[in-house]
Amino acid sequence: MRAVKPKLIHEKSTPIRIPLSAPDITEAEIAAVTAVLRTPRLSLSDKLIEFENALAQFVAAGHCAACSSGTAALHLALLATGIQPGDEVIVPSFTFVAVANAVRYLGAIPVFADIDPLTLNLAPASLEAAITSRTRALIAVHTFGIPAPMSDLLEIARRHNLKLIEDACESLGGEHHGQKLGALGHAGVFGFYPNKQITTGEGGALVTSDPQIASRARMLRNQGRGTANEWFEHEEIGYNYRISEINCALGIAQLKRIDEILAKRANAAQKYFANLQNNSNLHLPPMQIAHGKISWFVYVVRLAEQFGAEDRDRVAAELQSRGIACGRYFAPIHRQRAYRDVPDRCMDLSVTDAVAPRTLALPFFNQITSEQIDEVCRALCEAL
Repeated sequence: MRAVKPKLIHEKSTPIRIPLSAPDITEAEIAAVTAVLRTPRLSLSDKLIEFENALAQFVAAGHCAACSSGTAALHLALLATGIQPGDEVIVPSFTFVAVANAVRYLGAIPVFADIDPLTLNLAPASLEAAITSRTRALIAVHTFGIPAPMSDLLEIARRHNLKLIEDACESLGGEHHGQKLGALGHAGVFGFYPNKQITTGEGGALVTSDPQIASRARMLRNQGRGTANEWFEHEEIGYNYRISEINCALGIAQLKRIDEILAKRANAAQKYFANLQNNSNLHLPPMQIAHGKISWFVYVVRLAEQFGAEDRDRVAAELQSRGIACGRYFAPIHRQRAYRDVPDRCMDLSVTDAVAPRTLALPFFNQITSEQIDEVCRALCEAL
């Protein structure tokens, strides 16, 4: 009997010509990483301290603890601010799943609140309605780099004696009333995955003005070791959330270009807006907001109300068939299979449920060209 050739998953698929994201690595960054490889110290050394100091200075935070990922930083922030099993932490459902996962790591309960239809950030009214006697914290995500309404959220947190953690993983360089995002709450976290404004390959960081939060985060990231430098002495159960000197060297070099990088991304967003602003089938992200400065992480459009998830998916498939990558940002966390059987608690999420099936992230990265943006926009408009 003749053997049947197995069908490959990606067989006959159209090659991607315009990626969804791409890291921006220069010769200076390659040299910085190579220099570390010529030293005997690849972890917990000078580059870690230099990167932490540079990041703390950039966001105007008193302290920084760099670690292995943005998710690790969020976990450390919750631990260091005292969240316990059974505590409730209010989070958006329209965000990356790590936000709720970090809450669950502690045995705490994520409570999902709704979002503002323009900025897609936590809606203060929904947040406040979610507060109970068990609520201990809230996580304000600066969605897609658009600043959350921090003045309102900080006031709510103050009145209810809640910890406020900023998830600024998508918003490095963004501002709220002239203050850098990440440095306004009790703690802020950043992520440096390759699709972020700057990358360390893999990596993250916690920033805070509270020295006790910073000290505990540093201890917990290093297997619970204290400050006595005794390698086999552990003050409490910790984690291997360290970041290497190699990652930090890359981050230092990238951070030196942050103003140039943010300007390139803002320019790309402006070009998308110019191309798509007259298309009545689309809702575009705001180009500016009254209370802050956007740091462009991705460019996410929404199909108009007459479209649904199936229409969005057909548009995405058409773009893919033309070699243009795109992403469905975000599938709500409360709809995820991983959250079907957990004791979370949801507010009315009508905005989240209305928005999420119609969102589409377009190719967006530092080096994207005007010609590529023009091609993406033509293909999108034709598909619609």
